[in-house]
Amino acid sequence: MVEIARRSPPVIAGTDWLRVLPSASRWVLHGDARARALAAPAFGVEFSATACRAVVLGTRATLWLGPDEYLLLDLAPGKNTDESQSVVTAALERALADSPHALVDISHRQFALEISGPHANDILSGACPLDLDLSEFPVGMCTRTVFAKADIVLWRTRTDAFHMEVWRSFAGYVTGLLAEIAREF
Repeated sequence: MVEIARRSPPVIAGTDWLRVLPSASRWVLHGDARARALAAPAFGVEFSATACRAVVLGTRATLWLGPDEYLLLDLAPGKNTDESQSVVTAALERALADSPHALVDISHRQFALEISGPHANDILSGACPLDLDLSEFPVGMCTRTVFAKADIVLWRTRTDAFHMEVWRSFAGYVTGLLAEIAREF
């Protein structure tokens, strides 16, 4: 029998600038404007028409990752069980039943980190090729990118904070590299 990955985030020591965020439910939705219009009421959040932007309502968010590709996050702490996730998945599938789409549950594949504080930009810039200056990467901007050799999704949630989605298999690599870079600060 296939063993499903644990829902709990990896054990990583938090610091004043780094914390592991609680477990979340995650889906990737591929679909055109019609599919997004059908999915929005079922998920409870609209979808950005602007490239590389997130839309947040309560504990849910949709992040624009590419043309017709979005990351859907349900960040409600303590409510992201397999059962509640199945309910949301079923609601989305019902809403999208008559529209071409792909909906993939990636909840067990990745976890999230928050990098925050006055040196958050500098720490991330140590291994991320993006210009993270606030004027170039404002609050609400999100994108798929790399952190050294690890694929990540990076989302600026506040002027001094970033939400980083990381594959579980890169947990040690990414957090170790973040810690190494942060030593300078």
